[in-house]
Amino acid sequence: MEPLSHLLPERVREILSWYPADNPGTKTNLVRLLMQGRLAGTGRLLILPVDQGWEHGPGRSFGMNPAAYDPRYHFRLAVEAGLSAYAAPLGFLEAAADAPGAIPLILKANNHDILMEEANPLSALTATVDDALRLGCVGIGYTIYPGTAERGSSYEQLREVIAEAKAAGLVVVVWSYPRGGDLSKSDETALDVIAYAAHIAAELGGHIIKVKLPSAALGEAGSLKATRQLYESEGIPREPLSARVAHVVQATFAGRRLVIFSGGAKATDETLYEEARAIVDGGGHGSIMGRNAFQRPQAAALSLLSQLLDIYKG
Repeated sequence: MEPLSHLLPERVREILSWYPADNPGTKTNLVRLLMQGRLAGTGRLLILPVDQGWEHGPGRSFGMNPAAYDPRYHFRLAVEAGLSAYAAPLGFLEAAADAPGAIPLILKANNHDILMEEANPLSALTATVDDALRLGCVGIGYTIYPGTAERGSSYEQLREVIAEAKAAGLVVVVWSYPRGGDLSKSDETALDVIAYAAHIAAELGGHIIKVKLPSAALGEAGSLKATRQLYESEGIPREPLSARVAHVVQATFAGRRLVIFSGGAKATDETLYEEARAIVDGGGHGSIMGRNAFQRPQAAALSLLSQLLDIYKG
């Protein structure tokens, strides 16, 4: 008799093989993500994240589409679009928790506000693994800022969160956004810096790694000069975007971690389609898109997400 794992699509079985140290609970939750919605079985994900109200402020996030002030709006949008999961801070998830099992939930466990200017941001732990379990979440999300002066503290805190989450059978999604310290705005999306940030998230134990799409630039900070020289001497490809995506995926254990890319600030539909095609061509595993979805009227958001899902399905 064949192993029961053959009941799963081949691509899902391959991805599970990347996580040999994880327990059946965590692997079950990975399968729940990978078998949800219109991308079920493809090995790709399209997740709706709504932590922007905290990270950027409610007016700046939802003022252009007032329906989005209601947490239930985002929950319905993710379900109706056929997305892979819905990720949000504790309050938003609690306010939309009356349809258990409708879509996998990811609890964003740390958050950061912008009420004070600071060169080296540090997020606060705002929810727990127990909260995620109580709400029936498949996983927990956490943001790190490689490059900040206090990054060591966030790495240590994440280590504890990851240990607790894995023991409880949860998936860990790590938002890895370089900033602070000697990094310039250009450095924050430079190819070598994004690849480094993705690798750090993988080393810390993240199952799914979220980074920004990398530019063709290389980091200019003093500590990155040697890296710049290596990229140039070895001819590591920086064009087109799909080649940069492939390099970031390569940096996460030769592609043995799920890497998804941020949708970023609002962009045109065609730009988002081109980026999605580059993610597919570069071997990326999808995207996590918030503002480009919920800042549009619902009908326009559903149309956009449907097209993106078609691209990710190939």
